[in-house]
Amino acid sequence: MLSASLVRPASLSALLLLIMIWTLPVQAGKKQPLHHLSATSCGECHQEIYAQWKSSMHAKSTALEDPIHAAFYGMMVGNPKKEGEKHKISGKFPVCLNCHAPNAARDGTTKLDASTAYSEGVTCVTCHTMESYKGIHGKDGKMQLGAKAYTFSSHRLQGPNGAFKGANPTESPGSSSSEPTVNPFPHAANPRLFKSSDACLGCHDQRKNPNGVPLCSTGPELVASGNSITCQSCHMPISGGFADHTMGGGHTPAMLKRGIVFDLTAKAAEAGVETRIRMKNNLPHNYPTGAPFRNVFIVLTAMDAKGEVLWKNFTNSPFTEDKKGILMLKLADDAGKPAPPPKATKIAGDSRLKPGEERSIAYMIPVNGVAKIRAELRYALLTPPLVKKFAAKLPDEAKGTTLVAQSEVVLP
Repeated sequence: MLSASLVRPASLSALLLLIMIWTLPVQAGKKQPLHHLSATSCGECHQEIYAQWKSSMHAKSTALEDPIHAAFYGMMVGNPKKEGEKHKISGKFPVCLNCHAPNAARDGTTKLDASTAYSEGVTCVTCHTMESYKGIHGKDGKMQLGAKAYTFSSHRLQGPNGAFKGANPTESPGSSSSEPTVNPFPHAANPRLFKSSDACLGCHDQRKNPNGVPLCSTGPELVASGNSITCQSCHMPISGGFADHTMGGGHTPAMLKRGIVFDLTAKAAEAGVETRIRMKNNLPHNYPTGAPFRNVFIVLTAMDAKGEVLWKNFTNSPFTEDKKGILMLKLADDAGKPAPPPKATKIAGDSRLKPGEERSIAYMIPVNGVAKIRAELRYALLTPPLVKKFAAKLPDEAKGTTLVAQSEVVLP
């Protein structure tokens, strides 16, 4: 429910038009399915929430908008603007659409530009028509991911509190408002789903590649931590009375920075400078988590009194020159060589920080005349081989790194 005082006058008439359009009979007297409704319609009233969602990765989740997903989709499936595309390994409907374009997946289509509701990715109605969580493990033992993990309501929008009719919910209990209300769709209160991690785990629990190798395992990481905190507590904090729909995560520098404690100590020694980096994961899941090609690495630099660089922990790549400074899930093929996620056959190692884990890494800087040491922790969405492979398809921000923590020590 929205009080008329919360709706722009111009958008009020647009909303009334929206109600008329939605209720028009189409195709043998049936109403337009709720999951065909564009997020722009919701934005007519929920302007601030819409703006938050529009800036989120949920709004950019499809192969039409997310360049990283588009690169993998093109490699493993094909053209997101073409109907009838199949996964090149399984030969079946692309399972990735269940999370990245769930409205299209519900209709069994791969032509994502056929409808605004398909191309918008994870939209308002994607989540707010979810009625119950079935879990990601089907009765046949196979995974049912994203849209397949939920039952959906065909006629009621779902939310943590439902809609309030005839009273302004911001007022004290027992009070009433004489202002007219606008409630274009039937609503249902569903706090057991929307105030629990079940609302997120259909997509963010775990995912295996066609070879059965676990790629994304944020759900099991959360369970292993023993923490009862919900996903929404961090990723959708309440601000101004409403949950933040930017839903920040691995693409959000502020979220990456708050998740890690990073400290540096150093002291002079006969052979140079003894240096130690300490890290602590503040999160209830691994750091980093999610997509297996995400990685974090240490950049350690020693300088003289003039700021000239005397030594670094790597010259070209930490992946070959300082493996102890890398935090990532390592995937490999049968021969043990590094492999991209879709083609990996096993996990070759996992150096990520576990939930709540503290780790100390020692470095001996073998030079004299060191006056200052700077340590940085940098986060990358892709490994260097994948950046090189998809270079022509990626914007600069997807190729670079994000500084998530830093510390300096000045020697006496």
